[in-house]
This record gives sequence, structure tokens and C-alpha cells, in this order.
Amino acid sequence: MKRLYQAIILAGCIISQPSFASSCTQGDFTHIWISPRVVKAGAPINVMAVSGSETITELVLTHPKGEKQVLNATANDGMPWHLSAQIDKLDEGRYQLEAKDKDTTLACREVFNGDNGTGEHAVWNDSYEAFYSAWIERLFDAPVDQSLSFRSLEPVLRDSGRNFLHNYLALNEDKALPATPDCADFPYFLRSYFAWKNGLPFSYRACSRGTAKKPPVCNSATVSTDFVQQIAPPAKFKALSHTLMDVVQSGNGRTALAGEETDFYPVALRRETLWPGTIYADPYGHVLVLVKWVAQTADSPGILFAADAQPDNSIGRKRFWEGTFLFANSGSAGAGFKAFRPLANNRTLLSNDELPDYSIEQAVLEPDDFYAQLYKLINPDGLNAKQAYEATLTALVEQLETRRQSVENGENYFRKKANTIEMPKGVAIFETIGPWEDYATPSRDMRLLIAINVLLGFPEKVVRYPELFNLTAQSAAQVKTRIEQLHEKLTAEKKIRYVRSNGEPWELSVAEILRRKAAFEMAYNPNDCVEIRWGAKAGTEEYTSCKRHAPEQQVRQMAAVRDWFRYTKRPPR
Repeated sequence: MKRLYQAIILAGCIISQPSFASSCTQGDFTHIWISPRVVKAGAPINVMAVSGSETITELVLTHPKGEKQVLNATANDGMPWHLSAQIDKLDEGRYQLEAKDKDTTLACREVFNGDNGTGEHAVWNDSYEAFYSAWIERLFDAPVDQSLSFRSLEPVLRDSGRNFLHNYLALNEDKALPATPDCADFPYFLRSYFAWKNGLPFSYRACSRGTAKKPPVCNSATVSTDFVQQIAPPAKFKALSHTLMDVVQSGNGRTALAGEETDFYPVALRRETLWPGTIYADPYGHVLVLVKWVAQTADSPGILFAADAQPDNSIGRKRFWEGTFLFANSGSAGAGFKAFRPLANNRTLLSNDELPDYSIEQAVLEPDDFYAQLYKLINPDGLNAKQAYEATLTALVEQLETRRQSVENGENYFRKKANTIEMPKGVAIFETIGPWEDYATPSRDMRLLIAINVLLGFPEKVVRYPELFNLTAQSAAQVKTRIEQLHEKLTAEKKIRYVRSNGEPWELSVAEILRRKAAFEMAYNPNDCVEIRWGAKAGTEEYTSCKRHAPEQQVRQMAAVRDWFRYTKRPPR
């Protein structure tokens, strides 16, 4: 498991050497990156070595007079492999950095005070794709047991400990950079930001939203070259960002899996293709970006983490499970894991048959098979049923905490502004603009209801799929009984706390929330008080502080579409 990145001051043993190696070049599969691009005397330098096919164990700095210094570094433990360190400063002269695996040099590059020119001849290739993936992983890294969330993308990009490209152009460009993408904009913002910092082109398309029977279709690609082979000022990136937010929407991720005129293409369900930076597009329009694999151990299950943006622009890290990665075969959407379609030679978008990892296998998978296949990737040694249940419960609690913040954001809106929020008609409650999109939670509550169903159905899953838990059919029934007992105990112990309308905290156990499942079918309207949004019943002590109610007309609208939530079947547009 990769350790949380922190600034690591150059230290370690110094070995006397007479001279540099005769050649110093980047490797075929490993590349060394430095930040900032223009190295200044007395300022720290960040170093990242990245490889798509080789484990990197060591970073070695050779001084101008030949002394070799092993850098203290942090590493991840999977594809792409990367190793990071920080050098406190460079004196005059030319240094060499080597990325090594034991005694083998995988890559080498010179470093010196001044413009190191990384972006002068930048071209999207395997090295930049691996770098993009490593940059994404570090951007959203945190200990496994930490709930990672931010009010927007801005504090993430302004954190030099997370963002390897922070102030990379030496323009103080991140200090006041607006960064508030929603879920559909989120992968585009990350990809275009990386392109800007590295002098790369960026492509995007205008797409339809699709229909009840057909997935979205897209126009020809627009290829922006505003950043290519130059240090582009922040104004150029802001202009592109504004354009992207006006053009891209949820339809861009839901294009048909076999489509050619798309920004994203489906990838094979293999560990070596599902790198950080890969997106997951669900059939209803939500998009997540993969950020980290955590390897399975003898003591804990593996985890696949993703990050997403919400309509209120908040950013959170989520783990893979049925409650967050919705999957369904649908004629109206091409759902699944997808990657950005690459630009060959910075000009030409590759077609599907030119992509080595292109695959439409997700098109023929039923949901149970899809989840089983992913769980086998995450836990190749199989699952311990107790650990698997605990991981599922943890994922639900994380989802509840995310919802708690979303509901609180709506309460903050009403504390500042008392106007009733207009409710859209029909299926538009899931996709709209304005305060309803920002503070209503229909999509999140439907996911919550799905998540509740997954947890409640877990004991039966042990019996239906004993092979996932390394069980025999004979022992599955016994394990099911133990899981039911564990469920009763842990759901009573796990709690969340929300703030009532009177400002007082109120605590709910997961068990109580599960009993209130039906109430969450009509708890997404921000015009209702917070107590109603957490399923409180009239006449109870909890409910007494409720002073705000949705208009009767909106309540009738919600009742008319309640079956969408009861049966967790969101209708297509």
C-alpha cells in the first residue's frame, strides 16, 4: 500500500564516486519527472519516477563532482509504479537523477538550476499516460481508514504535498485558480489541467444526452492546442475550463461502448488496464475517477478507490461496491470503466481497433457477473465473509457521512436564503441546474437505497455465491447465520450524527437508518427540514424541531414518482 505522501527532505548515505555514467537517458518504460519546470537556486525540487511495467526501488542523485546520494522516497505498490522524493535545493552545476531497481538503472535525467524544459516537446504517449495516472493517485492519496473529502477541487490543487504540478509553471498559477467541477466536468477538468501544466493538447466533444432507447451521440472532436510547447498563462486554462463546463455533460460518459466518435472508450476488466485516471460512467450519468488500488492482505480485503464530484462541487473518495458503482445493461447508455481516447502525435484520435486495451466485454455482463469479476480483481485470493461484510458496512457508513454533508449544505443555503427551491418535473429531478441540482439529493438517495439493499442482502449473498467467500455449499448456511448475528451487532454500534433544525445534534444508528429505509424514498427535497430528510416521524421528539416543509404540490410530485425509489429503477430520459 502506498504511504501518504509527505515532503521528504533529501537525506541518506553519500557514496563517493569519481564521475557520471557515460550516458543519461530516460528509460523505455520508466521516466523521471521533476517539478517545478524551472528550478530555482535555494528552492525545493519534487521528483517522481514513474513506470508502467517495472518496479522502482530507489532514487539516486549524483552531484556535479560525482558524489552519489540515495534519496528518501515514498512508493506505491501497483501499476503504474512510482517513487517520489524531494530535494531541498541544488547548487550550481549539472546533477543526474537515476531511477533504479536494485542495481539496475531504469531511467536517468540531468537536473540543473534553470529551465529544465520538460514540456518543450511533450507528446501524449505511454510515459505521459503513466505520469497522469501517478499524478491522480497522489492527488487523492490518504490512509485507507481516513474519510477523504473536500469542499471543492480547489484545496486539492492548492496543496503542494498532494499536487505534484503545484506552481509547476512558476506563475503562482494555482493560488486563485477556480476549480469547481461537477461530476460530469470532473474528469475533464483533471485531464485538461494536466495537459495545461505539461504543454499537451486536449480534446473534447459536444454530445447529446441520449434517449430512452439510444445512448448519447457526439459531434466531431475539438482539439485544443492552446498549451502545446509553451508555458501558457492561467487565463488560457480558465478559458478552456469555462468552455468545457458549457459543453460537456453526463452524456459524454454514457456513449455506446462500441462508439468511435467518443471522448472515452471502454477498457478490459484487468488490473493492468484499470489505472488511476480511468473513469467509471454509470448508466444514469454519474462519473467517478479511479484513484487507488489497495492490495489484499492476509488480514484485510483489497480496496479499489475512486473520487467523484457532487453537484455542490464537493469532492470525495469512495470505495468500489454496488452502492457507488451502479451497473446495468441498458439500451440508453454505455456504462462501465472507460479511458480517455488518446491523441497520437498530439493530432489524431485513435480509433477503437488501434487501441490495444479496447474491450466491450462489459456490454455482455449481467450486474452480478460484473460485480463478481471486479471483486475477484480486488480480492484475488477470495474474500473472508466477515471481512467482506465489514467492508460493505464501512462503505455504507461512508455513503451516509457523504449524504450528511450534502444535506447540511442544503441547510446552510436556507440559513442564508429562505426562498423555496423550485422542483423540476418528472425525470428532470435527476438532471437540472440551479439550487435544486446543488442541494436536492434524488440521485444520491437512490444510490443510498441501493446500498441499503446490498447490505441487507449480504447474508443471502453468502449462500448464493459461496465461491466468492471460499466456502462450500455445506458451510455457507452456517456462515450466513454468523453474518446475520454480526449484522445485528454492528449496525446497532455504528452511528452517524446530524444537526437538527434547532442546532442540536441527533444521533442515529445504522440499524435505525435501515428501519427508516422507506422514508428515504421521499427524503431528497431540500425544502423539507433536515429531520424529514433523515426520516424522522411526526410526533416523535426528534421531529419536534422541524419547522420547514416542502410545498404540498411538490409532495404530490414526489409521491407520484415514489416507485422509482422504492424499486431503485431510475427511468431513462
